[in-house]
Amino acid sequence: MSNNIKVIVIDNDHDILFTVKEVCEFCDYTVFTADRGEKGYKLALEVKPELIIIDYHMPGWDGLQTVKKIHKALPEVAILVLTVDENQETAEKFLQAGATDFAIKPIKAPDLIARMKINLQLQSMQSQQAVKQEQEYIDKGMSAITLEKIVGFMRSQSTPVTLHEVSTSVELSYKTVHKYMQYLVENKQAETIHQYGIIGRPKNRYQIIE
Repeated sequence: MSNNIKVIVIDNDHDILFTVKEVCEFCDYTVFTADRGEKGYKLALEVKPELIIIDYHMPGWDGLQTVKKIHKALPEVAILVLTVDENQETAEKFLQAGATDFAIKPIKAPDLIARMKINLQLQSMQSQQAVKQEQEYIDKGMSAITLEKIVGFMRSQSTPVTLHEVSTSVELSYKTVHKYMQYLVENKQAETIHQYGIIGRPKNRYQIIE
């Protein structure tokens, strides 16, 4: 593998940190290490790696808290969790937080290498899709930041919203919100809720499709 692949390993056990670093270097990855969740998070913001390997149980920020913060800041990065807990509840918590895979301790090099390669392939595909989507936004005269602002507001609401409600809340023109909403509906990211039984012209409402 090319050494332009950057990997961050976060674990407070220095023996495991050393072992995983050795395995990563064997694969010709550029490796960075941190022995605390807080340090790993700051390092991730600086390095912007393709893959993060992180332990679950750590003092300070544990793996779950760190994964949530990293995923929020770097949603495209692949996150591989090291854990001795194999129960479904733990797995679901990490997946909801943004993790992409798990490796069970004690670490076995062949298994870790295979999981790293799979996750890096997925990360590459997601990055390519993000670039393609960004180009689509540009072609349509749209902004990813503006789109996320609209989507974020809609997700925060417990009921479907009108274009006027979105326009007022996110401080964008009605025309702009209408264009972005059309895009979301056309790409099946949002759905139109037709409001009937009201005197006067009915107002369509919209909600995000999860």
